[in-house]
Amino acid sequence: MEKKVCAIYPGSFDPPTLGHLDIIGRAAHLFDELIVAIAVNSAKQPLFSVEERLSLLGECCAKLSPTVRVLSFEGTLLVGFAEQVGAQVIVRGLRAMSDFEYEYQMASINRQLNPEIETCILLTSSEFAFLSSSIVKEVARLQGDVSQLVPPNVLSALKEKFAS
Repeated sequence: MEKKVCAIYPGSFDPPTLGHLDIIGRAAHLFDELIVAIAVNSAKQPLFSVEERLSLLGECCAKLSPTVRVLSFEGTLLVGFAEQVGAQVIVRGLRAMSDFEYEYQMASINRQLNPEIETCILLTSSEFAFLSSSIVKEVARLQGDVSQLVPPNVLSALKEKFAS
């Protein structure tokens, strides 16, 4: 019997961007199952609630692959959540060399915590190398055009958030 490989792609996804979807789509082709894991950080004030992010990402991921699930987690380390859902791989996107040091540090501590869970780094496609959720939120807040940076459902949700 062939072993199925489950991967987890964690992030805050506040909001989901086309860069996130690029990584999700590519990772979905590499692994038997991909769990997009929305990390809930009570110290941060997100623009979108966990429920909104689950809904936005769920709608986007349903169009990408039937092997992608969207879940959220809170109050546990990423490797602990990976263990809970049976993931053997953590997927991370690398936008620029400036991300490398942080990602290397995280991969190293995760490996220390659980050597059975590997980290897979996917290089972001060049057209999304500059893209971050923070940039999208700031541009949208100031009524700039983010239609080329986020999927249509996220664009609608951003317009609604910043309409007032």
